[in-house]
Amino acid sequence: MEGCGIRVLCRNLFKKLQILPLTSQFIISVLMFVVQNKNFLSTNKEKHNLDTRQRNNLYLSQTNLTIYQKGAYYSGIKIFNNLPLEIKNVAGNQKKFKITLKKFLYSYSFYTMEVYLSQSWFMYGITKFLHVLQW
Repeated sequence: MEGCGIRVLCRNLFKKLQILPLTSQFIISVLMFVVQNKNFLSTNKEKHNLDTRQRNNLYLSQTNLTIYQKGAYYSGIKIFNNLPLEIKNVAGNQKKFKITLKKFLYSYSFYTMEVYLSQSWFMYGITKFLHVLQW
């Protein structure tokens, strides 16, 4: 499509053409499931009365079964909790949430879940992300 050689990295081309890698498409699907079923989920603040940084995150129950941890419910909560606060705050409006999430994923283009989950968005240059949201 772009006439590039076979050794050219796809990441920048994906950003330019606004194509989401498979992992990013998976993130959108799972997060839309979480947002649509958010009324069945509870926050950390509802489970305990401690005033911590994580109080507004969704409560992630302890489990030992790997098959449960790979399911949409558990992994969806884990993925949602790792989102930047600016995206979590618009989760009440599904349409705006999806648009904001897509802008975020277009700008970072995640190829693996490990890379996505290793990011700490509150420590990362969130001003860079806010700038990306404005395009």
